[in-house]
Amino acid sequence: MGFFNRLFKIGQAEANALADKLEDPIKMTEQGIRDMKEKLSESIKALAEVKALAIRAKNDANKYRNKMNEYENKAIALLKRAEKGAIDPAEADRLASAALREKEQAAQRLKTALQTQKTYDIQVAKLDSVIDRLRANISKWENEAKTLKARAKVSKAAKTVNKQLADIDADSTVAMLERMKDKVEQDEALAESYADIAFENQSVDEEIDSVLEETAGSESEALAALKAKLSGETKSIE
Repeated sequence: MGFFNRLFKIGQAEANALADKLEDPIKMTEQGIRDMKEKLSESIKALAEVKALAIRAKNDANKYRNKMNEYENKAIALLKRAEKGAIDPAEADRLASAALREKEQAAQRLKTALQTQKTYDIQVAKLDSVIDRLRANISKWENEAKTLKARAKVSKAAKTVNKQLADIDADSTVAMLERMKDKVEQDEALAESYADIAFENQSVDEEIDSVLEETAGSESEALAALKAKLSGETKSIE
């Protein structure tokens, strides 16, 4: 049994690891927010239904209150007509009593309607509180999801860059630079060597002419400078 238990735990661990790879936290968070919005929509629908019942109970209460006043006024009118002799007093008493019974029934119904309205008003207040809390949480979670989504993109880009930098073989790059440096220095030395050989291969006449050209150029420059100096002194004496 111990072997099978260990085998089962290994399989379970591998399944969990696979599930972690398949799950996208950002998508799951966005789906969670969508689910909360659906719950918010359902809560708003329930609130509207309860508010409708509360309004109906309130209307019923107003209707029964009006009926109470109506039957009381009818009973008073019957008694007043009996006093004036317009109707038989006994008949007036019978009808006035019937009106008062209707008034009492209306009073009982008014009491029930008011209790029902109070119950619905309490439920409306609770649902209002739940909806306000849901709206606030959804707004907060949406903002946090946007921030985390942006941070996830930045971290992913940074991870990619850092991975690329980590994959670079610094030692190999330095070694290539050193070989390039040696090659350049070798080419420079070889060019200088060829120049020396070329100079050594000059004939005697070429060497003499080269020296004379350099000397002539120096004398011409010196002569021009002297003439300029003398010209300046002559102008100052005048």
